[in-house]
Amino acid sequence: MNLTWLSSNLSWILELTLAHLWLTLIPTVVGLALALPLGWWAHQVPRLYGLIVGTSGLFYTIPSLAFFVLLPGVIGTQILDPINVVIALTIYTLALMVRVVADGLAAVPRETVEAAEAMGYRAFQRFTRVQLPVAVPVILAGLRVAVVSNISIVTMAAIIGVQQLGSLFTQGYSLGLMTPIVTGIILCLLIAVVLDLLILGLSRMLTPWRPAAAPSAKTRPASAGATKTRPASAGATTGPSRPSTSEGSGNGVLS
Repeated sequence: MNLTWLSSNLSWILELTLAHLWLTLIPTVVGLALALPLGWWAHQVPRLYGLIVGTSGLFYTIPSLAFFVLLPGVIGTQILDPINVVIALTIYTLALMVRVVADGLAAVPRETVEAAEAMGYRAFQRFTRVQLPVAVPVILAGLRVAVVSNISIVTMAAIIGVQQLGSLFTQGYSLGLMTPIVTGIILCLLIAVVLDLLILGLSRMLTPWRPAAAPSAKTRPASAGATKTRPASAGATTGPSRPSTSEGSGNGVLS
């Protein structure tokens, strides 16, 4: 590690880290917001499930670099405009989350939905007040995958000149230095871990009714101890009050 290079570029590294954060978070939030109604629609209309989920999933097969290069010609932006990255990652997040939302809503027990319907909840009310809260663990689990994926894909934008942590990789390669590359990898990992923990904490906060983790075998001695108290009954059969007949005939005591 070249500490001299690291200390002289701290402010630039901080700017790249902040840029990487907002280029990751904004598309993730917007993509999730768009995926919620589409996933609900796919769940509500089963015959459209394959069309909606399949079509959205196709967008994820488009290479990110090609997306970054083609978007300016489609929407009329400059090649270095970060909005290209935001739009591309929003589409990637949408492609991942539509299926997750639809499957999460499908995992809600039918009895729960019928109870809400019996209480007079309309379709939108059932979605926002019943189905969506119950499906939160599944949806946020998929969101964790989308966030980590976006953190990685953002770095590809450095090839077209968009400044973020991927710029450390391109500079390290051009200068023949390992320090920028290692620094970029470490910071990407740290961002991924922090955001993953935040989403996990949000999931626990939004689902307070979920039970805690099941106790392990080491925390269940009571049932095992109960089996150890049973030999008392066996001891009663071996006590002196009930000697065997062979024993009695040998001593000539019993009548």
